Order: sequence, then structure tokens, then C-alpha cells
Amino acid sequence: MSSVTGAMTPLAAALEQILADVAAVAGTEIVPLEAALGRVLAADLMAGIDVPPWDNSAMDGYAVRAADTRPEPAVLRVAQRIVAGDVGCELLPGTAARIFTGAPLPPGADAVIMQEDVRLVQDRVHCRVAVEPGDNVRAGGQDIAAGSRALTAGRRLQPQDLGVAASLGLAALRVRRRLRVGILSTGDELQDAGAPLRAGCIYNSNRPMLLGLLQVLGVECRDYGNVRDGFDATRQALAVAASQCDLLISTGGVSVGEEDHVRAAVDDLGELRVWKLAIKPGKPLAYGRVAGTPLFGLPGNPAAVFVTFGLVVKPYLYALAGIAEAPHTRVRARARFDWIAPGRRLEYLRATLCRGRDGELEVDVYDNQSSGVLSLISRADCLVEMPLGQRCRAGDWLSVLLIKDWVY
Repeated sequence: MSSVTGAMTPLAAALEQILADVAAVAGTEIVPLEAALGRVLAADLMAGIDVPPWDNSAMDGYAVRAADTRPEPAVLRVAQRIVAGDVGCELLPGTAARIFTGAPLPPGADAVIMQEDVRLVQDRVHCRVAVEPGDNVRAGGQDIAAGSRALTAGRRLQPQDLGVAASLGLAALRVRRRLRVGILSTGDELQDAGAPLRAGCIYNSNRPMLLGLLQVLGVECRDYGNVRDGFDATRQALAVAASQCDLLISTGGVSVGEEDHVRAAVDDLGELRVWKLAIKPGKPLAYGRVAGTPLFGLPGNPAAVFVTFGLVVKPYLYALAGIAEAPHTRVRARARFDWIAPGRRLEYLRATLCRGRDGELEVDVYDNQSSGVLSLISRADCLVEMPLGQRCRAGDWLSVLLIKDWVY
């Protein structure tokens, strides 16, 4: 049963309502480190050891007792040689140890004097400078201290995170299970690419684009194909997909035409909770539940699909997956254009960024902002956020969203 009215919902209010309706999926698994990229860490990663595990040399030189380098110029006998992977013996007063980068300091040593700062004569080093305790030494635990939090739960694991885990000796990590997201396309006019285009049809660009957007997020995609226009076909497709997925995303069929059946099918199977956003492009967006499974009904126009996916669906996916990070990066940029006619909705304008002569970011918009023009999404690198009723002159500062955040 629908609980929405015909009025458009402001984006901020819609996001607040939608995100209040999400709970992260349960279920975790342990995966090998090489399979953990892009997965969501299920629990805080606590360090079981110090990294590095002992004091070690930051460069090639001689391990010494700092006090032995005074008075200058000190002369020390070279008593041992330590390479990375070896362990030296006790460093006696008045002696030095030839040491290489990464090798552990021998017991008794508290500094390293660089090889450029000594003169070696047979088995004696003549120190040109004095050193202080800790000079040229990487202290044990300076990177990660045993017992500290190395990575925080909810982090979407990046390549450098896998390096951190490996530095702690971990070969596997506990992560949240992958989300199962189903996509459906509606419209008898849609045709898959790869075959000659039939009269009256268009190729379906939304499906491969959505599959790509979901794949880079590391979710398990389930493609339910094109659904024929009609209430029964739409209802059946939604019911099947809802029983198999954590989230459904449909495109098209959420407007007010006689052949737009998604809203009626959702009302019959569950509840529509948000319908029509006060944004451009992307007004005909729906959110609801189908037999308990959340569903986003996105517009049919491809640019509107891309914009609403990033603005609304991606934050929801982050919350559903248990990702703790913000899904978007905002920057400020100076307009290189005039925007004279204020819009009646919050608008997202396809645009490109560059650096001005003073090094500040500047942004210019494309003339054609039609929601059916997908090629400009491919050429643009950002979206300018133009608030309701706002005019803009060249030189004004604007809020800009980076398109790379949609696809990484």
C-alpha cells in the first residue's frame, strides 16, 4: 500500500527518510588476503604485534652507542656486520656494528651514524659527527603498536589496507558478506546491444551501466533482464527478484503514464515510501519495499539513472553493506559560466573541472543538460550542484561533486 503523495520530496528529506530505513546486512565470512580487496571489514583489526617488531636501521651506516661518538672526533672499532634478516650480538662500549637499512639494531646500540659521516680505516671508523640516541633509527612499533586498532570496522578495503594486514602477519580477514543486488529494466522499446536495431526500439544503455556501477562496488549482481510492459509481468518479475536479493533496482516504469507499471506492482506487493524527487535530472524516482526487500525505481533516461544512482542509491548501498565512509567528495570551484534562469528544482549539471591561472579549481558546464544525453556523463568529470532558484555568474563559487566517486 502506497504511503506517498504526489508532491515532490526534497533530496535531503528523501535521503534522511531512506537512510533511516536501512540496516546493514548480517553475515560475515573469512577470506584470504588476496581476495579481500574492496570487501568491507567486519570488525576492528587489532594489532597483535608491533610493526616494526624491533628497532631497526633507517639507512646504511654503523650502529653505535650515541655516547661513544663523543668527544668528537670519536674512533670506534667495527666489531660485527648486520644485514637485514640477521640479528647482531651485544654491542660493547667503544665498538660499532656495520649495519644496513632495515637490519635490527644490536642490543646496546641506540643510534646509527650514516656511512657518509664516517671514514673507515681498516677495522676502525672515524666519526666526523656525533649522534643522539634515536638518530637514524626506526623504533619498534612506530608504525603500528601492539594492541592498537590498525583498521576500523566498516572500511572498504583498499590495496594499502591489505599491506597493513600483511605487515601484522595476517593471511586472511573477516569481512561482511557481499550484497546481492538485482536489476530489472522495463520497457518494450528496449533492446540489448549486439543485434540490429528493430524499428521503434532503442538499445538498453542503463543495464550495462548499472551493472558496471555495482561491480566496482564489489556487490553480487543479479541481472533479471528486460521486463515486458504490463502489470502482471512487472509484478511477477519483482516478486521473483525480491525473494533472491538484498536490494532491487529497476529502471523506467515509475512515471505516471499508462504503461508505467512499477508503482502499481510495488503497491500490490509491498509499499511505496518515496516517490518523485525535487531534483533535475531524476524526478521520477521511487523507493519502497517489495515483500520486505528494498527497491529503488530509477527513471528511464540514462543520465537521470546515473545521477540518482550516485546521489541516492550509492549512500543506501554503503549503509546496507556496513561501509562507514562517506560516498561522495565535494569540492568548491569557481564558475566559468552564467546560469541566468533559476530552476524550480535542485539541479545537477554535467560539467568539467580545470585549474585557473591562480591555481584554483574552475568549472564549466555543458550547454545540453537533457536527461537523455548519456554521452556527456562519459565526457564530464563532475556535477555542479545548483540549488533551487539559484542564479550564477562567472566567478561565483559553487559546490561540485566528483564523478569519479560514482565509479570507484
